[in-house]
Amino acid sequence: MGIRELLASERLELVTLLRTLTAAEWETPSLCAGWQVRDVVGHLLSDDIGVPAYGAVLARNGFSVDKTNAYLVRKARALSTEQLVDKLESSGGKLSKFSPTLVLADTVVHQQDIRRPLGRPRTISADRLRMVLDHPDPFAFPWKRTKGLRFVATDLDWAKGSGPEVRGPGEALVLAVGGRPVVLDELQGDGVAELRRRCG
Repeated sequence: MGIRELLASERLELVTLLRTLTAAEWETPSLCAGWQVRDVVGHLLSDDIGVPAYGAVLARNGFSVDKTNAYLVRKARALSTEQLVDKLESSGGKLSKFSPTLVLADTVVHQQDIRRPLGRPRTISADRLRMVLDHPDPFAFPWKRTKGLRFVATDLDWAKGSGPEVRGPGEALVLAVGGRPVVLDELQGDGVAELRRRCG
């Protein structure tokens, strides 16, 4: 399955989940500090902005990715939850046409940012996990957490890096590399203590 098919499958799973959420679940804090579930979805709408327009917003926010994300999330708060899902479902994927691997990584991680606090687990396909493990979101600065460590998935055939080992399920590794400390207790190996320090 190609990268665009992987992204389409990931987005469909997310949209299907979002259609089932209660009003209270939409307001639940996600794994992203300061963001509720609805804010995470608002952030994912940035895929429909397009590279030139995104660059202009980035420039207006001092070329800070964090400030740009916060600005776009604030704008999305004007939308109802139904509008958020409709926009996500009908997204033309302007940014993903330019970098589908980046958008896939962002979507996989953020879907888990939503699912874990809601207690809505899922099984992510091995193809999607491998793609995101091989191509994590660069805007999450993964090298700050992965340098000098070896990561080994225990539920699929994947390993990368050298140094003290960090072992665990592929989904937990994806979130750890993306800076989510909530998964650290699900990992084993001599490298976990250093990874915990880096995620602190």
